[in-house]
Amino acid sequence: MIINRNIAQQTAECLLQINAIKLNPKNPFTWASGWQSPIYCDNRIALSYPEVRTFLSTTMANEIETQFGKEIVIAGVATGAIGIGMLVAQQLGLPFIYVRPEPKKHGRQNQIEGKLAPNQKVVVIEDLISTGKSSLNAVNALRDAGNEVLGMLALFTYEFPVATEAFEKNNLSLQTLCNYSHLLETALHQNKITESEAKNLSIWREDPANWTP
Repeated sequence: MIINRNIAQQTAECLLQINAIKLNPKNPFTWASGWQSPIYCDNRIALSYPEVRTFLSTTMANEIETQFGKEIVIAGVATGAIGIGMLVAQQLGLPFIYVRPEPKKHGRQNQIEGKLAPNQKVVVIEDLISTGKSSLNAVNALRDAGNEVLGMLALFTYEFPVATEAFEKNNLSLQTLCNYSHLLETALHQNKITESEAKNLSIWREDPANWTP
């Protein structure tokens, strides 16, 4: 669920402007999963643009403070959300940790990096939600460590049905600054895609594994 329509539009405009999100339905990208995709999203690019990263981190920080207060810990999902998560925590003056996909193979073998005692309340920051698998892996690591995860706030979601089901199954609230629907709406308004391309992009979202250009 997006925070609100205005924020979703502003976020889409920012990400399209800096080419963090690229739409190319005629010459699709190939994901690591093997899926053919007409969209490629790399929100880490936003960290290189001071005005954009300030807008994103400030918006996230304001929403977190409004919903959850300040007696919390901010956790970023490695590696994509470490940067934006750190900015949010800094703005709120809160502790920051990050969660690896799996424990390190050496040293202290940590999966959670930073100081986190049991029974803490945690809000998780993510940059991108696709299937939700890696995001929920981080959430479960925090829960297994004896902490309460209040919710997750992400920059962008593809709105895949499989992700919606996964978050519901894991009883976790997910909110995002922007989503795929608002991205297409903004891109169409800016003439970055045509009506027919927008329709094709919508079809891809419903069944990305079997989509063909």
